[in-house]
Amino acid sequence: MNAIFVTFFLLLGGGSHAHADVVNADSNGLSLLNRIDYSRSLSTSGQPTDGEMALIASAGFDRVIFLAFTNLPKAVAHEDDIVRDQGLQFIHIPVEWESPRMADFAAFAAVMQTFGDGRTLVHCEVNFRASVFGFLYEVLYEGADVHEAMSLMQSIWVPNDTWEAFIVRVMSDKGVDYPTLQHHCARYDTLPSRETLRKILSFANALI
Repeated sequence: MNAIFVTFFLLLGGGSHAHADVVNADSNGLSLLNRIDYSRSLSTSGQPTDGEMALIASAGFDRVIFLAFTNLPKAVAHEDDIVRDQGLQFIHIPVEWESPRMADFAAFAAVMQTFGDGRTLVHCEVNFRASVFGFLYEVLYEGADVHEAMSLMQSIWVPNDTWEAFIVRVMSDKGVDYPTLQHHCARYDTLPSRETLRKILSFANALI
């Protein structure tokens, strides 16, 4: 199987939204947490491990953009050096989880537009920040279908109130209407209880 469901939990804050950690593997063995391939040139994911970092170049990526902070529990020490030692570009744009800024996305978009051909991996801790930035860039700068891009983003998570408001601000600034999450996510109206999720987690942990 290409996807292994490891844990389930409720993302708290701004509403309850289901999330599943999914590890997707390339044929060369590169596994990336919650990976989304928005296009042939742009992928987003959660934090790669040390071992995964060493495989990024051989997987065909030309650059890495890191959107979280280096003091996070799963952060890889000297990630910038590991990436650059493979001959790749490394860009760090730290984005506050509780207060993403328009300037953060503007910096990201400006950096993306300086790139020519090649593949970019954008990552954060669990691919929440990165998936939103990938969604916005593909829709606003690459002409991707908003519904298709939204479906890809929602395969990982449904943005909470803070991040939905951020998406709306960025898209409104570009004169683009954002279809509300509620319209496209009716399947999330009834979520499992926390106790049910705990049981799922216990069962999943017993299998690994």
